[in-house]
Amino acid sequence: MSVEKQDNPGLLSLLPDKEMKDHIASLRYAKMIQHALMPNPAMLKGMLKDYFILFLPRDIVSGDFYYAYCTRQKMCIAAGDCTGHGVPGALMSILGISFLNEIMQSDVNLNANRILNLMREKIMKALHQTGDYRDAQDSIDIGICIIDCPTGKLQYSGANRPLIMIRNGELSEFKPDKMTLGVAPIREASFTNLCIETKPGDSFYLFSDGFSDQFGEITDKKFKYKHFKRIIHSFEELPMEQQKQRLECAFNEWKGNTQQTDDVLIVGFQL
Repeated sequence: MSVEKQDNPGLLSLLPDKEMKDHIASLRYAKMIQHALMPNPAMLKGMLKDYFILFLPRDIVSGDFYYAYCTRQKMCIAAGDCTGHGVPGALMSILGISFLNEIMQSDVNLNANRILNLMREKIMKALHQTGDYRDAQDSIDIGICIIDCPTGKLQYSGANRPLIMIRNGELSEFKPDKMTLGVAPIREASFTNLCIETKPGDSFYLFSDGFSDQFGEITDKKFKYKHFKRIIHSFEELPMEQQKQRLECAFNEWKGNTQQTDDVLIVGFQL
């Protein structure tokens, strides 16, 4: 159920034809590897009542990624936004997915915020980040939900990425901690864990900032987060698949013929 635009070679189009074709072929192979690491959207059919994944990489490979993991007791859904896009962002996304797999397979009883704390430690260690200004400044912003399957209770924790919930026509926003995964923090603090009692019909949305940061062809201004929330709210009565189609149409209409600013990812789901 994921939707992607056609491959965009971007600056590669300035290279000689043979060299450009070789680079694009390599990137398309890298894209295949990156997608193999992310869950097949079809696996979510047995886990969720309804869902969609709108995934629009700016280039051939993406710095945004989605993640899902399920046992009989717990289900994890996450949407990550890595520093940059293209090849550097894709490499960071592979690092993030690998660490999530390692953490989830080690202990299925972890809270959402504990998962982010562990991911931060692993990323900082892998990138040798100590707080020195000369360290690599790469990082991952991410929103993660852990659902207790028997009770339907949902835990949310976010590193710069919020969670939107729509219940009975009302939109609620659960705000993230203003911290990222990676780059030594000024003050070492645990991420916050929010517990939500879900109800039938609740809709949840995790997303990167690519949609709201897109510049429009007519206005030459960003779409903006407030407008993004309004448009999510306006589609909430539609089935998830139709919401995805409407969101993609709205994005393309706003963007017009301008270049896509960043990778775009929205994961919507109902339990």
